[in-house]
Amino acid sequence: MIGLKSEREIAIMRRAGGIVAEVLKEIGKNIKPGVETIEFDKQAEALILKSGGKPAFKNYKGYPANICTSINEVIVHGIPGKRSLREGDIISIDIGAELEGYFADAAYTYPVGNVDKESKKLIEVTKKSLEKGMEKAVIGNKVSDISRAIQDFTEANGFNVIRAFIGHGIGTKLHEPPEIPNFVIKDGGLSGREADPKLESGMVLAIEPMVAAGKYDVRILSDGWTAVTSDKSRVAHFEHTIVVKNEGPEILTLCQKKNQ
Repeated sequence: MIGLKSEREIAIMRRAGGIVAEVLKEIGKNIKPGVETIEFDKQAEALILKSGGKPAFKNYKGYPANICTSINEVIVHGIPGKRSLREGDIISIDIGAELEGYFADAAYTYPVGNVDKESKKLIEVTKKSLEKGMEKAVIGNKVSDISRAIQDFTEANGFNVIRAFIGHGIGTKLHEPPEIPNFVIKDGGLSGREADPKLESGMVLAIEPMVAAGKYDVRILSDGWTAVTSDKSRVAHFEHTIVVKNEGPEILTLCQKKNQ
């Protein structure tokens, strides 16, 4: 069952989303060659706690870190550690925060120094595909309208959406119904295992296209978490937590004005 959030709940999630956005902004300032990914994890933990929240990922189903740091061919769930960024890498930072029992979740892909043209295009297309998906998050549409918009834009630009990982509802749990794939099947609906509900006011969704420069096939590394493309092609990942409202979708994972 998909829970509809009240204005009070949305207000809390907006604050949680503001924390996530601020952390992504601050981490982005430190993305440069030579920095170990564990430094971003430490920075995120300190900032989330200072803001009154809790890191949402730490110990979630056994995940060992506060955030995900996914470099180049890593799709999601890259574990922060001693690996240093190198000139020309791309890195996706995925962060969740809990505040007063409610969650927000967002991701952003950053270039490390100067990157090649394909990587720049991959980042731009993935970010734009998220925007295309969010535009369809309006009352009366279905989840598949979001999925189709993401897939159509991505494939029109020569890339492939990852199919093994999808977006999700979010609220008092990090992952709630509905599931939000970034693709549809031939008849225009979802992939079969997901329902395709109509969107209603008060639904809160974490939409998150992951886009590969090559094929979408996935392999999980021996740590049980790190997911990579089987052909080692690069992947970009963007995510926002949004709420469906009468006046249109509102992005909750944006930096808040200081007077709010």
